[in-house]
Amino acid sequence: MKKILFFQLRFCGHCRKARKLLDSLLAENDAYQNIEIEHVDEGVERERAKAYDYFYVPTFYVNEQKVHEGPVSREQLEDILKMALAEA
Repeated sequence: MKKILFFQLRFCGHCRKARKLLDSLLAENDAYQNIEIEHVDEGVERERAKAYDYFYVPTFYVNEQKVHEGPVSREQLEDILKMALAEA
């Protein structure tokens, strides 16, 4: 199982939507419960965020590879979770 890094900003509307979608997907599918998801608030962890190549939030990395940047749909977010579950 792969780790997800979820870059966000606290007051970003697209980030709030992504968090709600993520919470919903995690509640609906037990398989997703074991995925390690690290939330990184770029407003708090600025230096860490600068080390990654992205311009928009929310942004998702799976095992240090950027897989999505910007507003995310439920389907896209589920694809990200499935990537994290997939064997390497």
